[in-house]
Amino acid sequence: MPPRGRPILLRPRPPSAEGQELDVLFDAIVDGLRRDIRRLRQQVDKFGRAYQKRASSPDETTQRAFRRLRQLQLVAGHIESSAAYLLGSGLAPERRGKNERLEVARRVLESLEAERERLYRDVHDGPAQVLANGIFEIEYLERVADRAPTDVRQTLRAELATLKAQFRSSLDAVRAMIYDLRPPVLSELGLAGALRNYAGEYEARYGLKVVCDLDVSETGLQAEQELAVYRVMQEALQNTHKHAHATIVRIDWGRVDASTWELRCVDDGIGFDIVRAARQPRSVGLLSMRERAELIGGSLQVQAAPGAGTTLTLRLGTQREETP
Repeated sequence: MPPRGRPILLRPRPPSAEGQELDVLFDAIVDGLRRDIRRLRQQVDKFGRAYQKRASSPDETTQRAFRRLRQLQLVAGHIESSAAYLLGSGLAPERRGKNERLEVARRVLESLEAERERLYRDVHDGPAQVLANGIFEIEYLERVADRAPTDVRQTLRAELATLKAQFRSSLDAVRAMIYDLRPPVLSELGLAGALRNYAGEYEARYGLKVVCDLDVSETGLQAEQELAVYRVMQEALQNTHKHAHATIVRIDWGRVDASTWELRCVDDGIGFDIVRAARQPRSVGLLSMRERAELIGGSLQVQAAPGAGTTLTLRLGTQREETP
């Protein structure tokens, strides 16, 4: 036995042939991963460059491409992080600052608003003018009908009155669409003022009671964030009008804490089955709101049940974290 108090020195045993074979196999796998990840990065970057060329032309294809780009970047990031777990392999996840993703998000939001403004002008100068001129023509024909023989006068006036009512109804619908498309004057009214202004117009248009509790203090949010909040509120109210059969809607906007804002829209309508709705191939309204929330770094939650109304909650912070 060695003298008491002296440490026993254990010499490492030389690796066996099987151990060396495993090391070689491990190194080969790591090398393969390294090549595959580099190739993946190149392909995702290529897709991103192709998307950037189309970003200035907003349409359904561009929006789908943006969603796919985000999915690819997310998956690639997870793969790189998982591969980096292999210590000593020389693999490191690519550090992409959030600035790049936020810039893409900003461009998407700007493209969406540009498209809305284009539609606003086209509808205002096109169908709205045609319908208004049609009503003027019908009123002229009504005066002409007054000089028609008695046996056809009443028939003409009745048909023209029906046609004019249809034109007026269509014109009202087109004007409502124009109002929804036009950009809100957030710089003059502030976000709370713009929300209240739209809620008042919505109440007058549809006869649905809207109760607002809005914090009018400075938000500290970026311009695209405030605009996205406004658009989410618009979409929520439109969904309520189309599907909820509600009698009252409540809109709350305020701070949850020093750095978090919350928009909450609650109606007393018929509600819906969230599980069943999630199985539907596509829900355009909910998808649009969720995408806007994600683009501005927020989160969207929907709570609903048949016969129990619907609650939509949007939360977002005043400062978005930067990747170190």
